[in-house]
Amino acid sequence: MRTTVLAAALATTALAVTALIPQAVADSAAGPGAVRPGACGSGQLCLWEKPDFTGTRQIHELATIDIESCVPLPAGSKVQALANRTGRPVTTYQSAECAETGEFETYPGGGTWVPQSPYQVRAFKVWEN
Repeated sequence: MRTTVLAAALATTALAVTALIPQAVADSAAGPGAVRPGACGSGQLCLWEKPDFTGTRQIHELATIDIESCVPLPAGSKVQALANRTGRPVTTYQSAECAETGEFETYPGGGTWVPQSPYQVRAFKVWEN
């Protein structure tokens, strides 16, 4: 009986601590060195200049993007990580003109997080569903 009461008390304490500091628990569960997604809101395409969602972030809102048009990034931009939360497929291109002669990849829009692009992203296209 004492063991059961003690176990119940410990479980209750653990749940209370988890509720108070969920981020700390999530961080410890992920382990040291785990990559956490960067902040990117619903309806946005977020691009980071460095891997693992670090460095300067560019945010492109779905409301301001021409669908199925090539969107070149500003000259000199470096993009090595991205998050697609637009709700639509997005293709990233190595070419600044969205040419398919270089590398390109399409990411689903339901919440795709890419901590390290396999190439330097220089342009993108958002597609109709």
